[in-house]
Amino acid sequence: MAATRFQTVNPASGEVIGEYETITSQQALEVARRAREAFNSWRRLDIGERADYLRRLAGVLRKNLREYAELITLEMGKPIRQARAEVEKCAWTAEVFAENGERWLEEEVVGTDAWKSLVRFEPLGVVLSVMPWNFPFWQPLRFGIPALLAGNVSVLRHSNIVPGCALAIERAFAEAGFPDYVFKTIITDHDVVADLIASRYIDGVSFTGSVAAGARIGELAGRNLKKCVLELGGSDPFIVLEDADMDFTCSNAAQARLVNSGQSCIAAKRFIVVESRAEEFTRLFTEYMGRLVVGDPMDERTDVGPLVREERVRELEAQVEDAVLRGARILMGGRRMARKGFFYEPTVLANVTLGMRVMNEEVFGPVAPIVVARDEAEAIEIANKSEFGLGASIWTRSEEKAMRVAGQLECGIVFVNGMVKSDPRMPFGGVKKSGIGRELSKYGLREFVNIKGITIYEPRGGFKAR
Repeated sequence: MAATRFQTVNPASGEVIGEYETITSQQALEVARRAREAFNSWRRLDIGERADYLRRLAGVLRKNLREYAELITLEMGKPIRQARAEVEKCAWTAEVFAENGERWLEEEVVGTDAWKSLVRFEPLGVVLSVMPWNFPFWQPLRFGIPALLAGNVSVLRHSNIVPGCALAIERAFAEAGFPDYVFKTIITDHDVVADLIASRYIDGVSFTGSVAAGARIGELAGRNLKKCVLELGGSDPFIVLEDADMDFTCSNAAQARLVNSGQSCIAAKRFIVVESRAEEFTRLFTEYMGRLVVGDPMDERTDVGPLVREERVRELEAQVEDAVLRGARILMGGRRMARKGFFYEPTVLANVTLGMRVMNEEVFGPVAPIVVARDEAEAIEIANKSEFGLGASIWTRSEEKAMRVAGQLECGIVFVNGMVKSDPRMPFGGVKKSGIGRELSKYGLREFVNIKGITIYEPRGGFKAR
């Protein structure tokens, strides 16, 4: 496939801010080949040496934090305070893995009938990461930091909405002193991904994005017998039980829905409230949603910025229109904003029922549907009536009740009295159509490794001393 040119756009203004050229499939394969050569040296480093590189990376991220945050905001519209927090989280994650990685990958001794049996965790090789635009630094580094610590190398094919971020990440690794081609960014068209996965240079693929694209990546990986981890969509339930602290809950509910302007796989997307507290929740939640400031994402006061592209606004309009036609009532918002850029009003919907698109699809924007459940049992039933199973939050004063409900939810992550978020010390990932595999923690660190069992029997006369 020939190289093509494309433009990037500032979502806050709709104005073109850059122009980039893709590389061809052959050029991408050459990058992968050179990454394979880099792997042969990188894997031989002691894990403590690789950890030192990560510590230096954390320093570079913090040194350039303002530059990186402004680039994130310019390319995809994240409010600047959240963009800075994203970069800082990447630096912290590098430190967490540098500190804990050796312990998390320590070989395990197993009791068997042999003289010695052990399990080692060895790197796979070159891992292709295909990442989305909504967390331009966090998504590639959430995968890349543990993958590199384990001894792998990475080729990043980022979203072409944020190519500036993609190239800045590569420069950050170079500034931290990483060897050439241990972490490499490529700017390509979508079709090149299939050629890379099929090639002998790629050993695994990590994908974050839509269900449809994830199914395609999974199919390609399966056909070529390559390990894959898929982190896909979410429609996280926010479950409010009878004994919830309502003011605290509603304040968090607004933040949970509007983080990244609602464009997050783990944003709260379905607000399920038991009937006895539904009126109070609806009133307070709407008040808190109305307090958040919508505006220029470069402004420090802004809580909610634009959506990433015009088509995202149109999709949100269609989802809200469907809800209204089926009987939902708009309590606030419900329209695109009359200003430059791709802004949509924070929106609260009442009288929501299960057949509406806002309950059955991932809503990637500032729209909050409230659905009323008779009791705890029905709240759980509604929460599980989704093709997604990423995160969920439960709001209650009872630990016993929280654990009972958490045990019945079909998802990979549960938070009690807190917004769903990722933490490098805890596993991240979902079930059902929310994905396959885990990222972060020791479990994510072990996804792209060869789990090698070694069994040793003692020879007659025993082993010779050195």
